[in-house]
Amino acid sequence: MSEAATVDDVRVLLDRALELYRAELAVADRLRAQRRRLDEPMRLALVGRVKSGKSTLLNALVGARIAPTDAGECTRVVTLYRHGATPRVVLHGIDGQQRGLPVRRADGGLRLELAGTDPAEVGHLVVDWPAADLQPATVIDTPGLSSLSTGTSARTSTFLAADEAPAGADAVVFLTRQPQPDDVAFLAAFQAATGTAGAHTTTITVLSRADEVGSGRLDALRAADVVARRMSEDPVIRAVSSAVLPVAGLLALAGRTLRHGDFVALRTLAGADQGQVSRMLLTPDRFTRPEAPVPLSREVRLALLDRLGLFGIRLAITLVRAGVPDAPALAEELLRRSGLTELQRLLRVHFTGRGAQLKAGTALRLLERVVGEHPVEGAEALRTELERVRLAATDLGELELLARSRAADGPLPAQLREEGERLLGAAGTGPAARLGLAGDAPADVLRAAARAALERWRWAAADPLADRRSAEAAAGVVAACEAVLAALDGWPAPERPAPEPSAAEGSALGGVEPVAGGAGQEREERDGEQAGRDH
Repeated sequence: MSEAATVDDVRVLLDRALELYRAELAVADRLRAQRRRLDEPMRLALVGRVKSGKSTLLNALVGARIAPTDAGECTRVVTLYRHGATPRVVLHGIDGQQRGLPVRRADGGLRLELAGTDPAEVGHLVVDWPAADLQPATVIDTPGLSSLSTGTSARTSTFLAADEAPAGADAVVFLTRQPQPDDVAFLAAFQAATGTAGAHTTTITVLSRADEVGSGRLDALRAADVVARRMSEDPVIRAVSSAVLPVAGLLALAGRTLRHGDFVALRTLAGADQGQVSRMLLTPDRFTRPEAPVPLSREVRLALLDRLGLFGIRLAITLVRAGVPDAPALAEELLRRSGLTELQRLLRVHFTGRGAQLKAGTALRLLERVVGEHPVEGAEALRTELERVRLAATDLGELELLARSRAADGPLPAQLREEGERLLGAAGTGPAARLGLAGDAPADVLRAAARAALERWRWAAADPLADRRSAEAAAGVVAACEAVLAALDGWPAPERPAPEPSAAEGSALGGVEPVAGGAGQEREERDGEQAGRDH
């Protein structure tokens, strides 16, 4: 079943459930809210401890300074940033009342103020902003967890884990420097609140402020990458997160907002005496002294420090000295090295590219709970129809199998797990991404790779030594291979995972896709090595 068909069927089920439960007001309110969410852009929340870099990362993702990064009152409330034709800010009070707030621009972005409202009286803010990056998803900035103010921390948990309404977000990007037990517990609670306990595809972990991992040295990002890889191998983290990657948020924001004037100033520093500039860059105070051995005013140097930070300035100077010719080229290189480009790819693959399926899956789980907890006349017929939709929705089955494979005791054969996850869409849902080949690979190469993968997984599904759980999981990957071939060859696509014979049990169960896995991964590793040499 196609994504559109799945969502249409779930929409019909929600409408039927609303009719059945119209007399049970609390249940009807939950169903109605879920029905609305099904037709809205998906919601992506940035969550982390205080000073983890959430607002800076949000600004980098949007490409504008719209989220406050200081310790002001607006950082103590939940704020939703969504696409809108014109800038607008609306305050939603805890009393249910709404009122507009003044829109004040600053440095090409937005300065948020509560206009005298006590943060404790604010339910959340909604900011409309005309940024193309906000079209695929509404991005939510949340107050820091483990804040000195218990009430401030509680706002994040309350919003994301609402008891009598859909959770405030469909997916979470969790920013951390060093995961704590409370962090893991929070992610597990979010999954439980969305009915996706164990569905690790709803969370991504970011090793934030990655440039600080190596104490600001030019090889800091390589050191951060090592830490992130080690973190991603931890079974505890793997159980609640689909990926871990390092991101230097301020460097990413600099890449998104770099101006020609910034490049001219950096080029001036790159052309000055290297020893003197190196001594200036030892500390912020040295770099911003009134008198400096470079022809740049203190105001210009303060602006550079604010926009790039010391690490960003050091890296940018190194790149300019190495031959980066202009502002666009420098911005592109800063973005790539910051980790933002890879994060955007993962967000597209795991979340926005599958937002409809994620929301449909959440709606089905809500319907299952409602039917099980509130038996009424007609509920059994609804349950039967719900099961039919779930069995026909192969895209939802892929997401669930992919989620289960991330657990330490995942059902896919260990030696084939990486390939199996890729075939299930972990690196993208297009044929090339699923097969780990370049996006421009010829059709005959793609077909040959798909047939070879299909043969491998048919053997895995029919392995007489495989237990039932592993055989069924392998059969799910077989269905994914058949779907790839259907797209490439015009084969009839299976409506549900087709069972393959098992000697043990008789039977067992947006946009152009980026290059993923295989040669693409090798290129990323070579890029990392080159970055180290550049540093």
